[in-house]
Amino acid sequence: MEDVLELYEEPHDPKKPVVCFDEMPVQLIEETRVPQPVAPGKAARYDYEYRRNGTANLFIGFEPKAGRRYVDATDSRTKLDFAAQMKRLADERYPEAERIRVVMDNLNTHKSASLYEAYAPAEARCEAPSRKGLAKTRGRRILRRLEFRYTPKHASWLNQAEIEFSVLSSQCLDRRIPDKETLEGELAAWEAERNEAGATVEWRFTNEKARVKLSRLYPATS
Repeated sequence: MEDVLELYEEPHDPKKPVVCFDEMPVQLIEETRVPQPVAPGKAARYDYEYRRNGTANLFIGFEPKAGRRYVDATDSRTKLDFAAQMKRLADERYPEAERIRVVMDNLNTHKSASLYEAYAPAEARCEAPSRKGLAKTRGRRILRRLEFRYTPKHASWLNQAEIEFSVLSSQCLDRRIPDKETLEGELAAWEAERNEAGATVEWRFTNEKARVKLSRLYPATS
């Protein structure tokens, strides 16, 4: 716990961003009848019948100190999906960062082994082949630029990505979304609006407060 809280207390460093990472499923639900829109004196009406179109998985990466997040919809949440997210984090989201500290829960797919399974060892850990025109800061590959910080068991609430998922659910997913294509459009619009506003989380639970409220978990000191 202290390890994660210490990260949250550090000042923002673009070279060493702290990114909270999480995932959750979302149902794809299609209307069977056209809803009646809002009219003077009448609320919008939706039929109780609907059609289930399966589920999608959402990955979110949230950097609280920068007020920045991204959301991707995938068909599954396997080791390969996680590895692809980490590769995108290093290569596309933060190509100039020296080290990316990733806060996440200890799910069985959230391991370094997932990247070795998805990519050849040279791609997963070693130096990338040099190319003219690429920024010099794009040298080291995936795992050497990532630092995994896990929340304790039964303490996933320490992951600020869960708060961002709660906002996403209330602002974007509180309606019937019929398919993945529509979902991706809704997510992109929500992500752009939140990033443009620089929306973030005002995290107040510090190590000092943890030692008071969770004193039973800390050893007694003289």
